[in-house]
Amino acid sequence: MSNDNGKSHGSTIAVSITNFLDSGSIVAGASGLTLWTKALGLSSFQVGLLGALSANAFGSAIGALIGGHLSDKYGRKVIYTYDMLVYMVGTIIVALSVNFPMLLAGFMITGIAVGAGVPASWTYISETSGSTNRAENIGISQFAWSLGPAIIFAAGVALSPLGVMGNRILFIFLTIVAFIAWRMQSKLEESPVWVEQKQLEKATGEKPHPYRDLFSNMINIKTLLFLIGVYMFWNLVAGAMGFFMPFVYETAGGLTNMQANLLQAVLWVFTAIATYLGFAKYGDRANHRIFFGVGGAMAVASWIILTYSGMNWISLWIFVAVWGISAGIGAQAWYALWATELFPTKYRAGSQGVMFFIVRGSAGIWSIIFPTILTTMGFKAAGTFMIGLLVISLIIGIIWTPQTRGKSLDQITKERYGDELDQSSHVEEIKSETTEDVK
Repeated sequence: MSNDNGKSHGSTIAVSITNFLDSGSIVAGASGLTLWTKALGLSSFQVGLLGALSANAFGSAIGALIGGHLSDKYGRKVIYTYDMLVYMVGTIIVALSVNFPMLLAGFMITGIAVGAGVPASWTYISETSGSTNRAENIGISQFAWSLGPAIIFAAGVALSPLGVMGNRILFIFLTIVAFIAWRMQSKLEESPVWVEQKQLEKATGEKPHPYRDLFSNMINIKTLLFLIGVYMFWNLVAGAMGFFMPFVYETAGGLTNMQANLLQAVLWVFTAIATYLGFAKYGDRANHRIFFGVGGAMAVASWIILTYSGMNWISLWIFVAVWGISAGIGAQAWYALWATELFPTKYRAGSQGVMFFIVRGSAGIWSIIFPTILTTMGFKAAGTFMIGLLVISLIIGIIWTPQTRGKSLDQITKERYGDELDQSSHVEEIKSETTEDVK
């Protein structure tokens, strides 16, 4: 079931603010990392710990595992009722931080809120979209995700003369946006697909287990491995970039904090444009394997250029343009789409929670390791690691691209699982019985 396109777009915009706040909190921390390091005298281990427990890694991993399960059990709307309140607590703590424990706590609380919101947001968008505009709406949410860094990094450049106070202002801004998002999202209607699933469970007496049902089916296991493979290896690179790239520009490239933030702002502008004009416009029509392959190949090429050409301004600007475009049409957008299509409604959000936990958890481990590789082995070694990770993601995605274009969620579920998980006939029976009772 899906709403008309206008209503679908309206709910998509409201929910997509979650993605803006996800990426915004990551880059707000990233843009001020060197500032916080100087202000609080942080060690390299403490810097790595901030990255590991933030919205970029373990914080969001824990939140996703909790939020995905709650979204399947109690509804997508319950997440929107409370999640942004937790987010605001985290960003306020960061903005008021006076020591490392306080800063770390703020990063972690913000990360948990981000993680809880992401599975629910992608699931809600997919379930309220039609078969011909699902990729478009997911693309809009990814556009919001791209817009966050573009705005935050640009604001970081403008506020850089204020030092760490400028970064505090960024987190205050995120708090205000989160309040607006909470007001908008609390007014959303529940996903009709989730309501139908709960009607079916009530009629049949079924009580789904959050993980037993997911892990007892071999189709699910294969799907989990495929999606984790596509997203995790790409996200190890993107996650390190999201939090550490300004730090890399400044330490390995000798750029100022303002120059580093400016490069990242431009990179994310390219990503936002590519997401909207590329994925959102053509994701419902283009061949998925070819589309994904182009984005993945561009990602690999961008890191080859940066790693082996040195950090001169020519290679930096080429890298910013090529990676920026690839990120807009690459692995994350496709993962967001496929992860909502390839699982049944009863554990659609929960499965994303499990995958997001693994993906962001691995990013947390990498966030601890990456600064050590960078400082002890040098940027070329770190860049070579990045290239290898991107190649793995590209190969997995090209070989096992699912054929879901133009199909409804019910149709995809029936094709993959057969009549056992096909809900449409049962839901129609429930509606007929309800109509007869009324008569």
